[in-house]
Amino acid sequence: MTGEPRTASVRFEDGRLVLERHRDESGIYYAFPGCGRTAAGPSVALSLTEALHARIRPVGTAEQVLRGWSQGALPQEAAALDDPTAAAPSRVRGGAIVIRDRRILLIGFDEDGQRHFEIPGGGVETGETPEAAAVRELREETALRGTVVREVARIWRGSTRGHYFTMETEGEVGAPETLDNYGGAPVWVPVTELPSTPVWPRRLSWRIAHWHDSGWPVPPAELADSVGDLDAACAW
Repeated sequence: MTGEPRTASVRFEDGRLVLERHRDESGIYYAFPGCGRTAAGPSVALSLTEALHARIRPVGTAEQVLRGWSQGALPQEAAALDDPTAAAPSRVRGGAIVIRDRRILLIGFDEDGQRHFEIPGGGVETGETPEAAAVRELREETALRGTVVREVARIWRGSTRGHYFTMETEGEVGAPETLDNYGGAPVWVPVTELPSTPVWPRRLSWRIAHWHDSGWPVPPAELADSVGDLDAACAW
């Protein structure tokens, strides 16, 4: 946007990331200095653990900084300004997080000898809300009848914005040949295995394992996801 800086200031003090604290209608969020859409807020310093579970804006810049930090390469002084929320998304998705008996329902795919998984979901159709899309896609992809409990994450990937909801479900998973999964098949995976399982969205998958034990985020987490290699370790 015209007038916005092309880089975001990145500052660390005593191994902690210095950000501005702000508040919107959903609660507290943090911004890189000078990147808030309101007047500058008070400075706070977050540890890596705190930053990984905070709402930090711009979300694309946060992804860059947290990636480098978690891999031991602290960004120096500035990072590219990357704010996918600044423009209306070209596509909106709804995703369904279904957990039973400490196992999460995923859609598994085998492509070129590689196995990977996705959280059930798909594009919002005309006149739909993301919640309704998540319920419909879950039914089409698994045959389960879902009821939304809460939204736990919003994830931007380029110009696509995804909304992810935990759900209560009824019924049993249908036979793969009766479902609409583009060659994939539903599979139950232990929640504890999510951090080491090639799941997209990658930055969401390991957090689900954490949230399942520690409590779901309120307000929803805000993340950008640029991970291309689903087999690579992701700790940011």
